[in-house]
Amino acid sequence: MKKLKTILFLFLLVSESAYSQEIILEESNLLSNKVYMQIVKLKGESIVRVVKDPAVKEADEPTFVRINNTNFKNGIIEVEVLSQLLPTASPTDRGFIGLAFRINQTNSKFESIYIRPTNGRAEDQVRRNHSIQYFSYPGFKYERLRKEDPEKYESYADMAVDEWITLKIEVKGNQAKLFLNKNKYPSLIVNDLKHGPDAMGAVGLFVDVGTEGYFRNLKISPSK
Repeated sequence: MKKLKTILFLFLLVSESAYSQEIILEESNLLSNKVYMQIVKLKGESIVRVVKDPAVKEADEPTFVRINNTNFKNGIIEVEVLSQLLPTASPTDRGFIGLAFRINQTNSKFESIYIRPTNGRAEDQVRRNHSIQYFSYPGFKYERLRKEDPEKYESYADMAVDEWITLKIEVKGNQAKLFLNKNKYPSLIVNDLKHGPDAMGAVGLFVDVGTEGYFRNLKISPSK
């Protein structure tokens, strides 16, 4: 079997210095968890393709590619994503794609922010308001958050499937901010990350049902 490999960029900040390290991530550095992962060519570029295991029926599950040798607490995570709907996607699938972070050793606890690209330009304003989603696994999936605190953990931003979108998440203590496409101001602010300010762990490339997700140019800049 041909060895799968791709280049993602992992920038590590040491203390307050500008030191950075570029890491070539090969198959051994990408650990699939309830997803199928492969390195593919998209428009001539080698990138990571991720599809959720169809055996996982529930939403907001640990369906991600875990990046080995990452132990993130505070700092910045940035990645470019592109999602397409699978031929088997249902009418309610939205091209779900995003990031998981502070993933514990057993993949049983983590935080996540993802987007629903088909909602960004929908004619239904309610759908548009649900373009961005935060959830915390296992206890605070989107259904619970939407029921108990409507509008608090979701937001709108312009986006669509089949186009590259830059996600940047800034995390500090209990707070996470999502910036899209180099925008100066965040599209979503979460002030009460459910696992608390001291949680830390791996970073993951997240997808959900009906999505054919692509990822490139991952950057992780930890801070104190």
